[in-house]
Amino acid sequence: MSPVACDRRVLALTLTLLAPPALLATASCARTHADDTSSPPAGVATGPSRAPADSVTLSDSQLHSISTARVAERDFPIERQALGNVDFNQNLTAAVSPPYAGRIVATFADLGAQVSKGQALFSLESPDFIAAQSSLIAALATYEQTTSALERARSLYASQGIDQNDYETAVANQHSAEGAVRAARRALAVFGQSEADIARIESHRTVERALVVRSPLAGRVTTRNAAPGLYVQPGNQPAVFAVTDTSSVWLIAQVTEADAPGFKVGQPLRVSVSAYPHREFSGRIVALGSALDPNTRRLMVRSEIKDPKHELIADMFASFVIAIGEPRHGPAVPVSGVVREGDGTFSVWVVDGDPHRFTRRTVKVGLTHDGYDEITEGIRAGETVATEGALFLSNILFGGAS
Repeated sequence: MSPVACDRRVLALTLTLLAPPALLATASCARTHADDTSSPPAGVATGPSRAPADSVTLSDSQLHSISTARVAERDFPIERQALGNVDFNQNLTAAVSPPYAGRIVATFADLGAQVSKGQALFSLESPDFIAAQSSLIAALATYEQTTSALERARSLYASQGIDQNDYETAVANQHSAEGAVRAARRALAVFGQSEADIARIESHRTVERALVVRSPLAGRVTTRNAAPGLYVQPGNQPAVFAVTDTSSVWLIAQVTEADAPGFKVGQPLRVSVSAYPHREFSGRIVALGSALDPNTRRLMVRSEIKDPKHELIADMFASFVIAIGEPRHGPAVPVSGVVREGDGTFSVWVVDGDPHRFTRRTVKVGLTHDGYDEITEGIRAGETVATEGALFLSNILFGGAS
């Protein structure tokens, strides 16, 4: 051995013996860099310019700070999020207006009340209603008179007591009176009178002053613009009453122009509201807007949600998660096991044979769902990775911890 080489070995041995314990502990974390020529596991794409992975070896005490697990495959739904609000199901809402113009006499249901089909909502005093009843009573009287006249004419015509022209006149009068009765009945039915109401008018032959307006469906009173003495007319807005079947509601979301092409009628969605922070309501898209809002550049997405317990209230703010495609299936790593590097890339730490040895591997991250990242490149199912303490391993590699 040359004198120079001998002097270098003596110097190295001296520095090792004089090194502080902390430095020796740091040195125990073996690091391999560009000179590491180990190959990645089979099936892992590395790219043409990928550098060999870095590794660290932990002591027994350091290993206690790390949790590991085998990589398994999971489903990652393809979803979009949006904000919106709850609304009444307008397809199950009836605007209740009076069939005749008139003045309200009394109201029988308050705002928010649950009513049954046919239940009285308010009563109305209307000259038109009185005239329609009178027309039916008069038509019935005429029909009875012409029917009696036709019976006499038929008897006389059979005995040649009248000529054919008189008999045909009696027949025509009876047919005309019969048509007038049918028209009077239909007029009352069109304006909300049931068959029982009409039969009562016909049997009693009396005119009722007040018209009772009833609910056309079972539901909740969602609009009330009625008060005794108020003069109302058919079709005027706002409606006197509105009744809505609240067993289902609409949820209206506004989605961005970029996301709009991904939405289709029938897609499922999940909805959460602040009133029930630990619950989700499910439904499906039932309608899409035909155009973007020119001010917000967003598309209306309307879904229908079953709400048999009537928990969702109109105008509640809601958060929507809408599935716009079939879920993807692939390797999944807990979010805590994926480290975002300073250059924007992502990496995970893989157990490299020896349970004390971890190798840093660059990966590509896809979707995130339920606390897991989808790994689209760089790892495969069955490999063991650090799930807790990945950042600690990175700190060791770059000198931030021992």
